[in-house]
Amino acid sequence: MSPATVLRSGLLIDGTGGEPVPGATVVIEDGNIVRVGRDRAVEVPKGARVFELDGRTVMPALSDAHVHLGIVHLSAGAAQREPLAVWAMKVRQVIEETLEMGFTTVRDAGAIDGGFAQAVAEGYIRGPRILPSGSPISQTGGHGDWRQRFQEEPLAAIPGLMAMPAICDGPEEVRKAARQQLRRGATQLKVMAAGGAMSPADELETTQLTVDEMAAAVYEATAVGKTVMAHTYSPRSIANALEAGVRSIEHGNFLDEATAARMTDQGAFLVPTLTTYELIDRFGEQYGIPQFNLEKTRQAKSGSLESVQVAVAAGVKIGSGSDLLAAMQPYKTMELSLKAQVMGPMAAIVSATRTNAELFGLADRLGTVEAGKWADIIVVDGNPVEDIERLHDKNNVKLVLKQGAVLKNLLEA
Repeated sequence: MSPATVLRSGLLIDGTGGEPVPGATVVIEDGNIVRVGRDRAVEVPKGARVFELDGRTVMPALSDAHVHLGIVHLSAGAAQREPLAVWAMKVRQVIEETLEMGFTTVRDAGAIDGGFAQAVAEGYIRGPRILPSGSPISQTGGHGDWRQRFQEEPLAAIPGLMAMPAICDGPEEVRKAARQQLRRGATQLKVMAAGGAMSPADELETTQLTVDEMAAAVYEATAVGKTVMAHTYSPRSIANALEAGVRSIEHGNFLDEATAARMTDQGAFLVPTLTTYELIDRFGEQYGIPQFNLEKTRQAKSGSLESVQVAVAAGVKIGSGSDLLAAMQPYKTMELSLKAQVMGPMAAIVSATRTNAELFGLADRLGTVEAGKWADIIVVDGNPVEDIERLHDKNNVKLVLKQGAVLKNLLEA
């Protein structure tokens, strides 16, 4: 048995939403949190590795429920033309940078296959645990159909590496694609229920995939104890996803009160992705994003904060995702600052810790600093509840533990 690890004299934000506790000690053994309490009440085991935090914040590691680790180019064609070895190394860099920011769990919403998750799990890549969706399921001409308007040849996936969208029409095609993604290691499925800001041939307000098509994916996922996430915008697209049994509503920028109430009744989660619209609005032109896509992005941005307000008022469970692409990937923690404008900083932190863990089906292991949980913990300079932007600078994240393993350590640098 390896020696215990002790985090001593920290300001504890435990992820439950309770007030921060000064002078706290956390004891970790065999990858798990075994004791949490005030310094004077917690005995330090003999031979333990002790980190004196000197009042720094100790809190649950962050999670991101909507990432695209494999989208390192804004053009799908560019990824297809680049040597695969170069593309894979860029993806690895994104994975490692995500860990440096304090994220130890991410749910990938499409572009990489389960091979990257396995590479992290087996220690070949230093990064957060990855929950892959594999190939998103889209109708012909839908948000996942990235072909140019007059291109017929599909964009090919490379199993174990690159997961391009699966283009499906009809419940049986969706069913087969769902089974294929699950076979390749998807921990959840993703369906495209609406148009998208960055796709080339649709409008945001459109509804995509029928209820029966999405229900086929939900059935296959549920059969093996997994869930489905749905890309949505309009109330109708959200309602269709809910009718099909979808549990995780992504984006939802035009959510209304009636649909929010239905989400609450069904126990569905909303994963707003505020940061992507903010950054594309600011920098999209210099990244060469076409005007059609910029206009759709700004349209989506116009309703994003209001949809969070509607969800909060209805009591919807709100997770946290960033949905960032290409050069914008290092700004994942901005999501908390934007969400805090509506929810407040503590609730924003909870959305990226405890609520996401519940969404992932990992609430018994992740999301809070409590005895019995995995020791996924970060130490931060300053108090993020008083200044949420402390999390923006990865250099303020001094220590990252993932199941007790110290994967980043600036305290002893």
